This record gives sequence, C-alpha cells and structure tokens, in this order.
Amino acid sequence: MIEKASWNFAEGDEIVPGRRAVRNLGGGTAFEVYLAWDEQRLSFVACKLLRPDQVADARALRQLRRESSLLARLVHPVIVRSLGATVEGPRPHLLLEHLNKRTLRRRLRRRGPLPLERVLPLALHLGAALHYLSTESVVHLDIKPSNIVLGAPPRLIDFSIARTLERARRIQRPVGTANYMAPEQCAPGERGEIGSAADVWGFGVTLYEALSGRLPFPEGAGKSAPDASARYPQLVTDPAPLQGDLPAALGEIVMQCLSRESATRPTARELVATL
Repeated sequence: MIEKASWNFAEGDEIVPGRRAVRNLGGGTAFEVYLAWDEQRLSFVACKLLRPDQVADARALRQLRRESSLLARLVHPVIVRSLGATVEGPRPHLLLEHLNKRTLRRRLRRRGPLPLERVLPLALHLGAALHYLSTESVVHLDIKPSNIVLGAPPRLIDFSIARTLERARRIQRPVGTANYMAPEQCAPGERGEIGSAADVWGFGVTLYEALSGRLPFPEGAGKSAPDASARYPQLVTDPAPLQGDLPAALGEIVMQCLSRESATRPTARELVATL
C-alpha cells in the first residue's frame, strides 16, 4: 500500500493561527481530517486539509473550492455544517462542525446489521437529505456507510466529489466508491446521465447493507481489470435477495433503488413517502 503524505500534526501543533490540532480523524487520497481546537469559537472543530503533496495541485484546489461553495449554501439538519474555509495559503482546508459519533460503517463492522427500529428512522433522515439535495440541484455521488455519522439526527458528510446536476451530467469518467456506484457512475454516457437517481442507488446499497450486514453485489476485480463489468459487477449482476425476517414492502423499496435503469428508481421524495 502506498503511504499517503501527511501533515503529521501532534496534539497542540498549530494548523493555522487560532486553530490547533488535537488528533487525526482519518482521511482519503487528497485530504486528511484533524480534530482541532478553534480559539475564536472556543470549541472543537473538524479541519479537512489538503494533504501536503496536494497543496499545489490545481485539480485538488478546485475540488476543495467546489466542496466549500456547495456546503456554504446547503442548510439541512442531516447534512454536515460548514463553518467556513481557508482555500489560500500553505494549508488549504475546510472548517466543519465536529461530530462526536461513530459512522454507520464502524457500527456495522463492530456489531453487524442494525435492528429494524433503527434502520427506519435512519432511512427517513437520509431520504429527507437526498430530497433536499435534489431540490437544490446537487448530487452527492458517494452515499455509503462511512459517509453517514450516526446520531440524532444522523449526518451526511464528505461532499468531496459532489456536483451540481449541471456539472454531474458532464462527467465522462467513473466517479465514486466502486461498491456503491450506480451503473451510470460506472459507465458515464453509456448508462445515461448522472443525476439524483445516482444518490438513490447509493441509498439503496447502504440500506441493504444496514439491514443485512453485506453488500448486494460481489466485489469487483479492481481498477486493473480491463473490462468495466469486471470492475463493476452491478453493471451486469442482479442484487442478491435480502435475507431475514423483514417487511416485504421494505425489501421492495431497497430493490427498486437498485434498478439498473435510473429512470425506474424511485425519487427520494417517493422513498420517504413510502417509508
């Protein structure tokens, strides 16, 4: 595994004037996130920084600015709250509310599927957030358990690859996390335009996993595979039936979300009404 460049802040190190690192919270390819103490707000915050090797990368900076711009105009109780951004200088970063809860991914790994009485409220909250995004002409493109922080209410996080619907329709290469990508994200152009229905697909995979503890499709062969259907089995494989003592109507909702044709998936509004 290639080691990612890190700021390696220790507790008390200054990130920028007025913000000091507490501990590393994780990150991805281009970003790492630190819990920090903000001296002006007198509170803990999350600093999502470009990694040191990404600071001079024009594409990474554009992505940071795009995420900052989107979060600044999104106001919903289930969407992580932006506290501002520093996009210039030696350490470009987003400032986000600190969510002191575990993710759905961590909960599923530690304790297995959620009980039905927890799945339904979670699904309603997430569906409401997706409906809000659709009314704002925004698509998240990475709905998955690791981007959902549990709580009352839960929070949808990480808008790194989110787009306006206008920009999403122009995507020409695969984008997202392989196991949670809608067919149109796996093969843009070939499987139709990318829009709000892609988030409904991610919702369906996430709900399936929350109910069963497993994914609806087999693992793909990875980026090295020459064939798209080998990299993304959801292009050609039907989802495995949901097992367990679940209401039939709930199973039907999940399977409708996993329709390969985006036009036949329910909208987020329809999902919430049905749930």
